[in-house]
Amino acid sequence: MRHPEDYHHFDALASRPLYGSRAAVVSSQPLASTAGFEMLLRGGNAVDAALAMAIALTVVEPTANGIGGDALALVWDGALHGLNGSGKSPAAMTRDLYPEGEIPHHGWRSVTIPGAVSAWRRLWKRWGSLPFEQLFEPAIRYAEGGFPVSPVTAAAWQRAEKSLLTLQGPEFEPLQQLFFPGGCAPRIGDWWRSPGHAETLRAIAQQGSAAFYQGELAEKIVAFAEQTGGLLTLADLQAQKAEWVAPLSINYRGVTVWELPPNTQGIAALLALKILEGYDFQSTENNAWECPENLHLQIEAMKLAFADINAAIADPEAMQLDP
Repeated sequence: MRHPEDYHHFDALASRPLYGSRAAVVSSQPLASTAGFEMLLRGGNAVDAALAMAIALTVVEPTANGIGGDALALVWDGALHGLNGSGKSPAAMTRDLYPEGEIPHHGWRSVTIPGAVSAWRRLWKRWGSLPFEQLFEPAIRYAEGGFPVSPVTAAAWQRAEKSLLTLQGPEFEPLQQLFFPGGCAPRIGDWWRSPGHAETLRAIAQQGSAAFYQGELAEKIVAFAEQTGGLLTLADLQAQKAEWVAPLSINYRGVTVWELPPNTQGIAALLALKILEGYDFQSTENNAWECPENLHLQIEAMKLAFADINAAIADPEAMQLDP
């Protein structure tokens, strides 16, 4: 029998097919997927389900998602639409703040304007069929009532202990107190509650994105930034707006592959696929994509693609090359 701490390595179910005739949802966390399916059972559509899952993930998978993060979307309604919900840099984030030429991993100099909440609202306004508040109900329920921490999330949380608990400064103290009670991360199966998270989500659910970018929540964010050396201002938050963008595509062996344009890194996948198009992956008998030779080609193609985007990708207004 496996030790519980080893379950995040267990992937036997990853290849199990699921069948249905009406709808499906998928996310990286079962409780979030349940939130999406709950919206479908209430008569919601795919966008309602996707938004409920994204909102729930900020609670049940805080190691990879957050209200302060970004959100990107491709939506098909007979035509393909792209939404870029990544936040821009604060106006005070100037180049002279980075004399070493690199953005640090932690601290205010690495923080951009949160974009996810704006993206949630814009997607819902265009396609949502359920009331906005309903999309938040599963996430609020998980945050208030609690949930058992899943294996993958627990493993990531424990890895974060080593770096986040050693950070010094008042800007890190609320993070450490909230996510590492007692000085350690939750373990697999620990019951996790976050009442403050529920309170924040409820305000957004009731008042829309304005609560986050203009109201009391925005004022609290800015006040904390001012107290701890942050760069965010109320004007930065008020200016945030997710943007509709035209997706980019290529034809790869008869299949059209779509990605969002810069400033996202989606174009890297398109570049790599066009590089790989010139190679014969049918020459090996079984698991052609997974044999060492073919894996090597894929890795090298991605390295070349990332070299290009690291040199060229920026805010679209500042790019010198047309994507």
